[in-house]
Amino acid sequence: MSLNVEAPDPPELRDIDPNEYEDAEIVGETDYKREEISELLQEGAWEEVWEVWAEDTDLDGSEYAIVEDLELVREFDFFWDSFADRVGYHAPGIPEDWQEREYHPDLETWGTVSSINAELTEFGQMVCEVLKEEYIDWESDYEPPDDLPEF
Repeated sequence: MSLNVEAPDPPELRDIDPNEYEDAEIVGETDYKREEISELLQEGAWEEVWEVWAEDTDLDGSEYAIVEDLELVREFDFFWDSFADRVGYHAPGIPEDWQEREYHPDLETWGTVSSINAELTEFGQMVCEVLKEEYIDWESDYEPPDDLPEF
């Protein structure tokens, strides 16, 4: 499936300790290089990944409209994990209690919620990979172990 939408602006990266996220654990230095990552996103990494992701995403127009309405893309966070020599991220998502909170009027099924959350997670991972492989040339003396958890 293909999603024919213009790439939104990259998120403004927040100055937050990534360990506050449930899905991240960072050990070591606290220089998360968000300013540098933000510049790389602005210089083309964000749009490059968006085009590839939009071409292959399983989200349809109505599901993406929910993402836009909730401004979820703005909630992405990317940071440097020097211990693991990789870009880490926090992907936004729709909370488990979406029904009780009446989170969005067009959300009707767990399938839609799961699809949105999964596709945003996939996009975040793609951004990290492209940043590391094509944009970041920071030196690192550390060899990460093979059993690091995925974000």
